[in-house]
Amino acid sequence: MKSLDRLLLASGLLIPLWLLAGVWLTALAYPGYDHLQQAMSQLGANGAPTHGFSPWVNNFPLALLFALFAWGLARRWRESKLARLSALLVLLHGVGSLGTGLFACDQGCAPAVPSLSQQLHNLSGLLMFLSLTLACVLWVRLGKRLAHSPGLAWGSLLCSVLAVVTVVLMAQAAQSGELFGLYQRLNYGVAVLWLAALAWVSRRPPSRNPLRLAIV
Repeated sequence: MKSLDRLLLASGLLIPLWLLAGVWLTALAYPGYDHLQQAMSQLGANGAPTHGFSPWVNNFPLALLFALFAWGLARRWRESKLARLSALLVLLHGVGSLGTGLFACDQGCAPAVPSLSQQLHNLSGLLMFLSLTLACVLWVRLGKRLAHSPGLAWGSLLCSVLAVVTVVLMAQAAQSGELFGLYQRLNYGVAVLWLAALAWVSRRPPSRNPLRLAIV
């Protein structure tokens, strides 16, 4: 594997660490911020004390990391159409991350009458959820057949289920006003840890099996 490929794939390993450090450090500048109750988007919301720099610490660098990883994923598994599709989905996730940074949510992120910026923020967030969840679903099949990793296949299945379960819990929490931040972090934490696992497996030496690659 070329050094460029390994470097691009390493960006997937960096994503969970960047997310954790970025959100934690940004929250330190937000008096009274509650990780269990408040959405991560509130760090960049209009009127928030961290509005001016949160996207530059979180959304924009993460968008770049997702794009770099998507490039590496497409190069690593170029023989597989489904794997290239998963790379495109990861890239779309990066576009969604960029969108959530460019379009800040309204103060509190749950207004009765959302602004245009809030609506675009919500659409970007939806793109993020759908794209990475669908990519995860694809690797339920590809994990074993392409990467020869039953662990990745089963892990992808588990993460796909957890993504749906936690997004339902997020919706319920949004209605009740309790623990939305916790469920959002569980939802996104599972997703980026899965991405890191995919990056780790993808950095292994390639397997020489043209017939197997052709059918996936």
